[in-house]
Amino acid sequence: MWLLIAFIAVPLIEIALFIQVGGMVGVWPTLAIVVLTALIGTALLRRQGFQEMNRFRAALAGTGDPSEPLLHGAMILFAGALLLTPGFFTDGLGFALLLPPVRAWLFTQIRRRIVVHDMSRPQPRPDIIEGEYEAIEPDGNDPSGWTRH
Repeated sequence: MWLLIAFIAVPLIEIALFIQVGGMVGVWPTLAIVVLTALIGTALLRRQGFQEMNRFRAALAGTGDPSEPLLHGAMILFAGALLLTPGFFTDGLGFALLLPPVRAWLFTQIRRRIVVHDMSRPQPRPDIIEGEYEAIEPDGNDPSGWTRH
C-alpha cells in the first residue's frame, strides 16, 4: 500500500516543484539545475561509493562487521538512482542519502528492526540426538532373531 502511495505522490510532488521552480527562474535554468544536480550527484556518488567499498573490503579482511559498510553502500546506490531521476524532490532525497550522518541514522533505525543469527555454529536442539551409524548387510546367520522383510 505504501509503495502505491509513493508511486502516486512522488511524481505529483515533482510536477508541482517543476512548475514552481520553472515559474520563478524559467524553463532553461530549471533544466540546467536538474542536469547540474545529476552531474554533481554522480561525482559525489562515485567518491563515496569507492570509500564505502574500501571500508567493506577492510571489514571483510579483518574481524570487523561488514554489515554497516554494506548497507551504506546500498544506500549510496539508492541515492545514485534518486539523483539520476530528474526532479527536485528525488534530488533532495538523493543528496540527503549521501550525507554520512543521515546514513548512520538510517543504519541505526534499520539495525533495530533486524535480528542477526550466527549461522556458523548451529544451536543444538534438545529433541535431536546426534549419532553415527553404519549399515551392515546381514549374512543370513542372524543370531538375534531379527529379520529383514
